[in-house]
Amino acid sequence: MIDIKVKKTLQGSHGTMALDVDLHIQEHSFTALAGESGSGKTTLLRTLAGFEQAQGHIRVNGLTWLDHNSSLAVQKRNIGFVFQDYALFSNMSVENNLLYAKADKSLAEKLLQLTDLSALRDRMPEHLSGGQKQRVSLCRALMNRPKLLLMDEPLSALDPDMRTKLQHDILTLHKEFGTTTLMVSHDPSEIYRLADSVIMMNQGKVLKQGNPKEILLQTQGSQKFSLQGELLDIIESDVIYIAIVAIGQQIVEVTLDEVEASTLEIGAIVQLSAKAFALSLTSS
Repeated sequence: MIDIKVKKTLQGSHGTMALDVDLHIQEHSFTALAGESGSGKTTLLRTLAGFEQAQGHIRVNGLTWLDHNSSLAVQKRNIGFVFQDYALFSNMSVENNLLYAKADKSLAEKLLQLTDLSALRDRMPEHLSGGQKQRVSLCRALMNRPKLLLMDEPLSALDPDMRTKLQHDILTLHKEFGTTTLMVSHDPSEIYRLADSVIMMNQGKVLKQGNPKEILLQTQGSQKFSLQGELLDIIESDVIYIAIVAIGQQIVEVTLDEVEASTLEIGAIVQLSAKAFALSLTSS
């Protein structure tokens, strides 16, 4: 069990705010931290790791990491941290990046096999793709068999196919090593695939905590999910209208009534919002 009760003043997306959280996280769980940018997710992760200080206490499986008297050093917290920017040593091969964390060749070999990197063991980071670099970063974070694995949007810079591949690798390693995993993510599909618990944050505080289905399918308030795209066409079909919208690499159709269609212009940037099972299309 991880018990976190911390307070810290920080600069958020809307100015100065107070990070003030009181959380309990089950051992061996996979927990996603979600919410708007600047809501305190990364600061909470860095405070858990010991990279930033805060008032309060952190207790992990009965051990005190933080209280009013002391703060356990980062290197004694038995964590693995996966960053957005890979943070690999450019002058070391894939294998040596892992062995730098811990000189355990058998564990390095196991991790390379689990992530399909064995054939790249002697390759330098500059000759790896983004997905390969992130797999190396993930393997290196697990070389010390951490009790707690912290990941800050580790897949945000990858294309959709590679994200799906890495999601599978992350889940495989999470189960194989029995870690307690916390991951910051803005991707609802990623959260749904990986996490068994979701913490939704806003302005430094916890709005909701529960399983992905409970949190992601909630439709109250401002937490509905929406996507932005370009309106390519509006087609009249009998008594309805069909909007053709480009979202990223996908083309989607949305059914409109006459009033909705009359408010939209072809070529405009529109917002496709989902609330329960109803889709709505509005000008951005």
